Amino acid sequence: MSWITRFLSGFNSRKTANNAQVKKKELDSNDQRLEELSKILGFVPSDATLYQKALRHRSSTSLEKYESYDSYERLEFLGDAVLDLISAELLFQKYPEEDEGFLTKTRAKMVRGETLSNLSKDLGIESLLEFTDSKGGVTKSKGILADIFESMIAAIYITEGYKVTFEFVRKVYDEHLNFDDLSQINDNFKSTLLEYAQANKMSLPEYRVVDEKGPGHNRTFKVEVSIGTEIFGNGTGKSKKKAEQEAARNALQILDVD
Repeated sequence: MSWITRFLSGFNSRKTANNAQVKKKELDSNDQRLEELSKILGFVPSDATLYQKALRHRSSTSLEKYESYDSYERLEFLGDAVLDLISAELLFQKYPEEDEGFLTKTRAKMVRGETLSNLSKDLGIESLLEFTDSKGGVTKSKGILADIFESMIAAIYITEGYKVTFEFVRKVYDEHLNFDDLSQINDNFKSTLLEYAQANKMSLPEYRVVDEKGPGHNRTFKVEVSIGTEIFGNGTGKSKKKAEQEAARNALQILDVD
């Protein structure tokens, strides 16, 4: 055996060993994450691959081992719809004498980004998120934390069915939300800003989309709000309406309006 053959043989052996070590670390990491997730869910996930996808940010799909669709975004789409239905049913049961307007407004507060983001933090889902920050631009924003809560709901629904998903959501809401306080929150910031402008004889607020990002099924909008010629705030959201509300809220903070 020539020295070149021996060198290549040794190099390939070391490469194989290194690859095996990396794979073992990945498996160990995934096992640990699934163990932590099982504690949060109250059951052992029956489809580990699906739940791992539910916790994977699209930044990780840049790695060769993943396809472009192997992030939580498709699951988030389904989870959003399932969570809307469960929240509506919970409110329908909890407030038998309230009208449709109250139920609609309260549901919106239950499923808004800030609420779901806080739930992800409270439950510990935040620490299980898989993402690749190669350029230093990815952060665990409120939007991302809200998204993974919804994707997790979708994963439970797919693997365990509606009944288990309903009970999980009910338990989370009961333990982490105060429904009476939630129903009193004023989150129609656009209306408040409009009333402020009219009361102070200012020009009416105008909203303008200044940026759009993401694929068609998962767009993120950035909106700025101006009164007259002055820009008072901007906001981002998964819809133009949500971005406008965020912009209005930031404008109210600048104007020091409660």
